[in-house]
Amino acid sequence: MFFTTFRSPHFTFDRPLCRLGLATRGSNPLTPADIGLALDRGVNFLNWCGTPDGLSETIAGLGPRRREVMVCVQFEARTAGDARDELARIRTELNTDYVDVLTFYYVEEASEWEEIVGPRGALEYCREAQRRGEVSALGVTTHQRPLAAEMARGGLLDLLMIRYNAAHRGAETEVFPTSDALGLPVVAYTCLRWGALLRPTPDDPPGFVVPRAPAWYRFALQSPSVTVALMSPEGRDELDEDLTVLDAAGPLPAEEYERLAEHGRRVRRHGGSFP
Repeated sequence: MFFTTFRSPHFTFDRPLCRLGLATRGSNPLTPADIGLALDRGVNFLNWCGTPDGLSETIAGLGPRRREVMVCVQFEARTAGDARDELARIRTELNTDYVDVLTFYYVEEASEWEEIVGPRGALEYCREAQRRGEVSALGVTTHQRPLAAEMARGGLLDLLMIRYNAAHRGAETEVFPTSDALGLPVVAYTCLRWGALLRPTPDDPPGFVVPRAPAWYRFALQSPSVTVALMSPEGRDELDEDLTVLDAAGPLPAEEYERLAEHGRRVRRHGGSFP
């Protein structure tokens, strides 16, 4: 359940990929020793935000172990010139000849995507980098589910990175049918809904105890359409807890899944205006 084959239209990872991925946001206090623990447990999808931190330090020091890890980097460039400069900085910071996945970061408007794929857009340079072997796959990160599906149907991507959790399940109807039909891997982020799923709501039934983080990662991974669910722990204690996901013997029982889904619905009712 927790390992899969990563196969996209333009790239296949040559070893089993752990479905529980590790991400940093630039503020996580994870050290290389912490990240090394995750690697030793089999976590081999690393999502780097682009800010120097313990994750970038770890990747830069992987040496021969680099081939065992899929490195995904959030890529902010929109033009070919910016893409050239940004990719050069990334490769220097990570001490790597290549990046497995670049995801165009937070593409929230169709006009942004049009700029990326248009003349002298970032895609133009990234395709050249692919031909040189500096980039293996290209993806996009977005909150906009219909836009994600539209971009996927364009046939230019190897991966979608979208929000998916028990309080935000729109992807089940707006994205997954498209990604499944195209055979496009999906990486889920904000699996804890920015921590809201870890907190009670006014509508919780008597005696309800809010499940801990591992349950919510398992919820996201229960969907066969999710290739990787990203954890982003704030320190070693949270990392140790999150890694217990990998000790689970199988999927969540139906009753437990529904209990989580119901809390997700309550969080959605009380959690603000995010769609």
